[in-house]
Amino acid sequence: MEPMVMKGIQLLLSLSILIVLHELGHFIPAKIFKTRVEKFFLFFDVKFALFKRKFGDTVYGIGWLPLGGYVKISGMIDESMDKEQMEQPPQPWEFRTKPAWQRLIIMLGGVTVNLILGFLIYMMILFVWGKNTLPNSAMPLGMGVSPLAKEIGFEKGDQILTVDGKPLEVSLDINKMLLIRSVQEVEVERSNGRKVTLAIPENIGDRMFSSGQMSILYPRFPAEIDSVLTNENAYKAGFKAGDQIIAANNIVIEDWGQLREFNSDRADQTVQYVVERGRDKDTLSLRLDADGKMGIFPRSSIKISQVELSLGESIVEGFSYGYWTLYDYVAQFKYVFTKKGASQLGGFGAIGSLFPDSWDWRAFWASTALISIILAFMNLLPIPALDGGHVMFLLYEMISGRKPNDKFMEYAQMLGFFLLLALVIYANGNDLFRFLSN
Repeated sequence: MEPMVMKGIQLLLSLSILIVLHELGHFIPAKIFKTRVEKFFLFFDVKFALFKRKFGDTVYGIGWLPLGGYVKISGMIDESMDKEQMEQPPQPWEFRTKPAWQRLIIMLGGVTVNLILGFLIYMMILFVWGKNTLPNSAMPLGMGVSPLAKEIGFEKGDQILTVDGKPLEVSLDINKMLLIRSVQEVEVERSNGRKVTLAIPENIGDRMFSSGQMSILYPRFPAEIDSVLTNENAYKAGFKAGDQIIAANNIVIEDWGQLREFNSDRADQTVQYVVERGRDKDTLSLRLDADGKMGIFPRSSIKISQVELSLGESIVEGFSYGYWTLYDYVAQFKYVFTKKGASQLGGFGAIGSLFPDSWDWRAFWASTALISIILAFMNLLPIPALDGGHVMFLLYEMISGRKPNDKFMEYAQMLGFFLLLALVIYANGNDLFRFLSN
């Protein structure tokens, strides 16, 4: 099956699970507070539905437009814009007649379910599959460094010991922490065995984002070839899988990162490479392409280890992982309001890219948990037409003792709807532009 189709299937299944559970988060408290729910739909039923059936007061169905889902609650100004119902005398089963605290619980139900679900999935993943670890012993050559990393004091071959006094279970998390967490110091061990504590500038995250150096530290591993593209120059020059490049133009090549930098500076040039092939050495001549590429793929010697966890450990570590996932997403949200960040905003294509090319249950559930937490945060934004918009107006009512009039709520709902529509079009337009560009 084509990777794009497989990603699409996983995305559809993931969103279906999340949407149904999110809407149940509204549906259940509405029923508890004896509020009538007229519709419960997965996807939108614009003009017609693929399936629908009525049980009691509620019509359950599946729409044809997979952009979300909804529950239509009687006596509530929402995206249905049912003005006729709102012009009728209030009824005891309607949303508008319920106390503000009950309406607040109903509106927060979907966000609460998404948040709890994300945490529970992470706990389940850790219990079933264990947690990933990447200790320094798995990277004997240490870290490679970008120009920005060199500026703040890192050196090639550094091993990350602690970040703000705490060791890292996965050393590569250092980039994420520098980008979006307030890291103050990093302790490293140099290739000569000396330990050094580096003070991290407060603006390191902004510098990483603006420069495009999102991974200023990366694992070093030998320049060993995993595979060679048969239609590229490397194949014609005689490179083979398993070859290790040890020199180029009489310059010793210590790792793949050094080779990549060497090649990028010599685009469209002919280079003499020395390779080790078993016990033999050979010299091969190759002309690099216009991007400084050879047409080969690296073989990484970095192996991620799995550590099994008990149920209790999975609960504790799953909660911690969920908390930091939410924290990191909220922290990086500030970049959306920059020109560069806005251009990187993505829609369904970007979300679909979170899933693997082939079916992998662990990866599927990890992506689903991440999306669930993202949906919880995004839905809580104080934008009319989102749950957060309703919550904002309810909090105003509870604090001031005055309820916004229906006409104001209708206009706010319309404004929020068109704002969200514009955002969806823009984000998916970015996806389309990136796809066509590539």
